[in-house]
Amino acid sequence: MPAGQVTSAAKPPSNGDAASAAESFALIVEDDRDAAQALAELVRNEGFRTAIAGSLAEARQQVVLRLPDLVLLDLMLPDGSGMELFDEREELGNVEIVLMTGHASLETSIQALRLGAADYLLKPVSPRQLKAVLNRIGRPAESRAEIVKLQQTADSEGRFGHMRGRAPVMQLVYTQIGRVAGTAVTVFIIGESGSGKEVVAQTIHDLSRRRKAPFLAVNCGAISPQLIESEMFGHEKGSFTGANRQHRGFFERANGGTLFLDEVTEMPLELQVKLLRVLESGTFMRVGSDDLLETDVRIVAATNRDPAQAVIAGKLREDLFYRLNVFQIRVPPLRDRLEDVPLLAQHFLDALNSREKGARKFAASALDKLGQYSWPGNVRELRNVVQRAYIMADGQSITAECIPFDAPQRSGQSITIAVGTTVEQMERQLILATLDSVKGHKERAAELLGISPKTLYNRLRDYGRDASEATDE
Repeated sequence: MPAGQVTSAAKPPSNGDAASAAESFALIVEDDRDAAQALAELVRNEGFRTAIAGSLAEARQQVVLRLPDLVLLDLMLPDGSGMELFDEREELGNVEIVLMTGHASLETSIQALRLGAADYLLKPVSPRQLKAVLNRIGRPAESRAEIVKLQQTADSEGRFGHMRGRAPVMQLVYTQIGRVAGTAVTVFIIGESGSGKEVVAQTIHDLSRRRKAPFLAVNCGAISPQLIESEMFGHEKGSFTGANRQHRGFFERANGGTLFLDEVTEMPLELQVKLLRVLESGTFMRVGSDDLLETDVRIVAATNRDPAQAVIAGKLREDLFYRLNVFQIRVPPLRDRLEDVPLLAQHFLDALNSREKGARKFAASALDKLGQYSWPGNVRELRNVVQRAYIMADGQSITAECIPFDAPQRSGQSITIAVGTTVEQMERQLILATLDSVKGHKERAAELLGISPKTLYNRLRDYGRDASEATDE
């Protein structure tokens, strides 16, 4: 078939998603003619009309003749890099661009995603992965309209999807989510424990093309190092003692959707190597198996550490850090947006009233007290305080007396932070001071800090402090 020739759909769409694209037009920019024709056949089977261009020049001619809905773009072309087409985004308008590359780990492919590529495919293109990408390609105008509506709701009601807040620092987070949600970019969320990183990840998923597929959240610091590989990748029956049946891991169960890896810096280094391999190849093996399985998962990772310091400390592989840190979002601590405390507190109270079929309200004195606190445990601590206050209230009014504060600042102990102190050093001071303030009770300290007990044990081990020095409640 000559380059540039348009062909009609070979057969009706194979499913409902493709049916919506029955009149859509896909331009395949690929200089390998055999590969281009095979790809065109696969795309036609999903209900698209297709055209083939073997170079950038031919692609530009095709765009002039008819603006495509979708461009499958090879990175390496005879007359230049496919990246050059991104310089013409204004002329392309709402066209979705999917990059095809045999080098997904190269900075060029990451740069393409940052410039607005909807997704990328590894060459040779897998029919299953191609179908998954085509099914995820939505209508850009509708996606933008949804983001605009959410921004308007954030301005008027202080609500952006699952998130709450009107503070300027939160408006920046909303903008970042709106930019990255519709892409295939890996997102790295940085923020203190309890600041709402999982809610950010859930919002990204809900605004993405993967919203109809699973969203799985994994706390890497709460899984035993002996079990984490099995939990991530699955295992075969009989692969180890106690493996009485085949087990599908998170990568298999989240196929087509989003996998949120919280506290990723707590993942053992040997498993970080395997995670990097999955990110670069899209394949993995269950424990006890030699069979390669394909996965189509978007990774959103998070840490409450400074990732650069975690690399220096040997807690995070440098190559994995660069692979995860394609698009970074920093979630502000609650103390940096105290104006959002009443809004968040009311949100938690509304949820309690709905669940308990109650009608309790905050007294002005209670809201005033909530607004004067520094919230070392962030939003998670605020939610817990509201829950306790709800229980403590005798009548329909939640007063200041119903709100107890028992974080270390309120127990008479203060922490002095010198200028130039690193985030790691600050974290150490806060953890040890909190532990001392509760007389070594690990579970209580973890609750106040908004972290899992496993993470607290790991931190104590890092500090060279024997966890047995602390006690359990």
